[in-house]
Amino acid sequence: MTKATTTKFQLRSRPTSEKLVDIGFRNFVLAMASMVAVLLFSIFAVIYLQSTESISRYGLRFLFTAAWNPVTDEYGAFTAIYGTLVTSIASLIIAIPLGVGTAIFITENIIPKYIRELIGIMVELLASIPSVVLGLWAVFIMEPFIRPFLNIIYETFGFIPFFGTEPLGAGMLPAILILVVMILPIITSISKDSLNQVPTNLRQAAYGIGATRWTTIIRVIIPAAISGITGGVLLALGRAMGETMAVTMIIGNSNNFSWSIFAPSYTISSMLANQFGEADGSQVSSLMYAAFILMILTLMVNVFAQWIVKKLSLKYQ
Repeated sequence: MTKATTTKFQLRSRPTSEKLVDIGFRNFVLAMASMVAVLLFSIFAVIYLQSTESISRYGLRFLFTAAWNPVTDEYGAFTAIYGTLVTSIASLIIAIPLGVGTAIFITENIIPKYIRELIGIMVELLASIPSVVLGLWAVFIMEPFIRPFLNIIYETFGFIPFFGTEPLGAGMLPAILILVVMILPIITSISKDSLNQVPTNLRQAAYGIGATRWTTIIRVIIPAAISGITGGVLLALGRAMGETMAVTMIIGNSNNFSWSIFAPSYTISSMLANQFGEADGSQVSSLMYAAFILMILTLMVNVFAQWIVKKLSLKYQ
């Protein structure tokens, strides 16, 4: 009797109770997974239905119009979309080298183990700080501290549109910096786990052929963990796009569009948090339209994350 035949015979001879348990467990898992999908589609459906008035009235013009005036009943989300994209992407550009570098510093034997463990604990504690506390810290500590440096940048490079507004307090750049603080633990933690999963044999093989520590890290370890690192980076991007409280407290909450990162601005999340409680009529529909756009952007980030992680996994597996 072959091994395959023996296995098939054992499966057929299992007690009926075990088969029922397997079927029940499979159906339970399928039901739970289906509930997640149903919940996601129901959220999309509710937001879309609530925004149909503005979608039919403004169409795609809503994406490229900066006016937001409840008095004249004219709405456009370009300022909030611009603020969302700039703050998220800029914070990600700053946080990637910091987060991945910290993960490498923690996982490699560069310093004593107890110091690396202490740094890892501090990173995890940073992730547990409530966003409202970080927002208060940004308002009362961070922004007054960086304002003299921002004034120097404004006086030197004020002719460039991105630095063309005098920094007087809350604005887009402080929001970018607080987002760096908030997404840094995500990138660091996921990158650290990905680097720790790289087989030790790869390191030993690289050292065996004469590679230095940094050559091994850059050309062997990071490429082997790149799919996990990329997934963490894109997860942090989604987190940055959806952050509400800390950004609302420091970004200035202004619908007046400006290219300058020193000027007060809006993100979609901060606009929803600021205006939804007092909105009525077509303003509610317009806010729902903005929320629908934010969900589409977040969905696109997640789909792109799945695609890029799969591509990188196939390339470096």
